[in-house]
Amino acid sequence: MESSDLRVFQMVAREGSITKAAQRLGYVQSNVTARIQQLESELATILFFRHNRGMTLSSSGKTLLTYTDKIVGLLDEVTLALTSSSEPSGPLVIGSTQTAAAVRLPKLLASYYKQYPGVLLSLTTGHSQYLMEKVLHYELDGAFIGCKCNHPDLQSVPAFDEELVIVSTPAVIQLDEAVTKPILVYSTGCSYREVLNQWLQSIGITQPIIMEFGTLEAIIGGVSAGLGVSLLPKSVINKHETEGTVRTHAIPDSYRHMQTEFITRKDSFVSSALNAFMCTLPHAQHVAETNE
Repeated sequence: MESSDLRVFQMVAREGSITKAAQRLGYVQSNVTARIQQLESELATILFFRHNRGMTLSSSGKTLLTYTDKIVGLLDEVTLALTSSSEPSGPLVIGSTQTAAAVRLPKLLASYYKQYPGVLLSLTTGHSQYLMEKVLHYELDGAFIGCKCNHPDLQSVPAFDEELVIVSTPAVIQLDEAVTKPILVYSTGCSYREVLNQWLQSIGITQPIIMEFGTLEAIIGGVSAGLGVSLLPKSVINKHETEGTVRTHAIPDSYRHMQTEFITRKDSFVSSALNAFMCTLPHAQHVAETNE
């Protein structure tokens, strides 16, 4: 079993398609097909179910993918560890929730890149559960998530403290009126949505009208247009409230505060680029000042 075959298998599993995997890898389709068939023959099992929508992992395929992610991740780490220098450089792939990426990260990333121009920095956004999976599969070096991290293979450090507020159109004066409106949220897996659902259930609203949106801008635009309300960090909405396009409403203290955490794999090699990045986080700076 060659590592290159495992990388091909991993890409097909991720893309769910021979065609898409071949495009991502820069291979011809017949080469990708042959490698998958070779793996299935070597392991004497079916790794994928083929259907008209693409390919779905079999139970054996899911088991192999778990090991493949670890093997490929460790191989990549070996290369990183052997080529890493004390001066931060090379690729650094960070993930973040859209809210943190919109408000908290621009200045932090700009400052980091100015200090370490040799680092090839890239940012991926998504909801917290999606980002955790990306870190677990070695696809992200680290990520900012909006919830507590309890996974045994991940470790976390506090990054930002957020105050959550209900956001409505300025025409909605009272919180009691706001909660009767449709709820504008990200897809399932968003930590703000989970907190909002918990609070609404605590006040007896068990089946609110839910409208899902793919971006932070779309949610804020829908709220300001009077389509509904949402739960967002106050830092995200301050500018819009100052401009008079939205109104914020306080929620009970037990639901009001959320900490954004930065997660990494426990077993991952910490490159000089990642270590330098983690030292720029507000919490790390606060600890350094406290210890001086």
